[in-house]
Amino acid sequence: MSYLQVKKLDVERRLSDGTSVFVGELAQNKQGVYFQYDDNYLTNFNNLSPFNLNFDASLQLAPTAPHNGLHGAFSDSLPDGWGLLLMDRIFRQADILPSQITAMDRLSFVGNGAMGALSFSPTSELKQQSDTDQISIAELGIQAQAIFDGQTSDVLQALVNAGSSGGARPKAQLYLNDSDDNYCSTSSSENNQAYLVKFTSSQLSLGHEEGICEAAYLQLAKTAGIDVPQWKLLDAPEKSGAEKWLAVKRFDTIKNRAGTEGRLHLHSACGLLDADFRMPSLDYEDLIKASSLLCKSPAAGQAMFRRMIFNLFGLNQDDHSKNWAFLQDDIGKWQLAPFYDITYSPTPFNEHSTAFSGFGKTPSLQVMKKLAAHANFSNWKEAQLVIQEVVDAINNFANVAQTLNVKTSTIKLISKQLDNVYNENKILLTV
Repeated sequence: MSYLQVKKLDVERRLSDGTSVFVGELAQNKQGVYFQYDDNYLTNFNNLSPFNLNFDASLQLAPTAPHNGLHGAFSDSLPDGWGLLLMDRIFRQADILPSQITAMDRLSFVGNGAMGALSFSPTSELKQQSDTDQISIAELGIQAQAIFDGQTSDVLQALVNAGSSGGARPKAQLYLNDSDDNYCSTSSSENNQAYLVKFTSSQLSLGHEEGICEAAYLQLAKTAGIDVPQWKLLDAPEKSGAEKWLAVKRFDTIKNRAGTEGRLHLHSACGLLDADFRMPSLDYEDLIKASSLLCKSPAAGQAMFRRMIFNLFGLNQDDHSKNWAFLQDDIGKWQLAPFYDITYSPTPFNEHSTAFSGFGKTPSLQVMKKLAAHANFSNWKEAQLVIQEVVDAINNFANVAQTLNVKTSTIKLISKQLDNVYNENKILLTV
């Protein structure tokens, strides 16, 4: 088929009460992608991306990097990894090569299916609605696993409609029924809630235990005084190889009394700070400062410090810029998004994606004192209390993992490495 590339898109924002407002227009020519705010939005609402978008009626050209020629606020609506894989399958089925597709085409394909409050129209003619409201989670998960493992090239339309989210792991944005976790939908209704369901594969680092290990970490982080999303474990079908799949409740959605779904604007640190998530391009010093400044709260900087400590002692080294996010409400107030995508994830070189004032691992005492000062702690002893609380929580990993039926061999492997990272960094507690 002949394919006409998208040249213009309307951008809308869904508010917390479920109504939508026109934000502005995206347009593309040979020079790149331009955005212009709508006058009415400028009068009544607030800047979507205060560090990189001017809040005025000017034409604003997107940088060529690092968001594939888009502004960071809109690039956040695009999937990566798994979601791109599914999208590209659909384009290939229409005899269109991914190399022919622009970022604007991809936004049109996402339409109103992105995480966060933004939607884009017109929606691509290649984006179809699934033919049923009730979908078997088991069926979706088995097919997602087959695609991820390279066993099939066929794609269920429902899986495509549920695939617009970040990360490399197979997952789906689904609405789970309040009364029955076996069935789901890709659209909101009065009796369901929005979740991100994470499927498993033997090819993942922790295999089919990936979900339950992440659940253990979510529980540990909550014990450590960190705000985490609600979550639950779903029974997985026997032929999947997994016992459980992890379902994380979406924190960008608000279910109103009438059953309508409102949204909060979601902005990743990747999009906000123009930090390339594919490479180490972010520092906790920047994150802490940005949190305090954006949220207009010293407590936000301290909360980011606490999360940083959890990642350090918990060996969550996949802490790249898309795994940090902020939420904005209708009146423009920002807050930290809950702590998400946290699990045991050492990297090949044992270094974090987000650096500690330049250190990829084992930051020095001097560096950590500097970061504590940036995080608005009045003194180092106050910061050490936070470090101790986090370490105490992580020390309970084996017990929590055991209650979630993580294999004994996996618990021993992770516990040994957690002991090693504690010994490498325990100077932070003793001096």
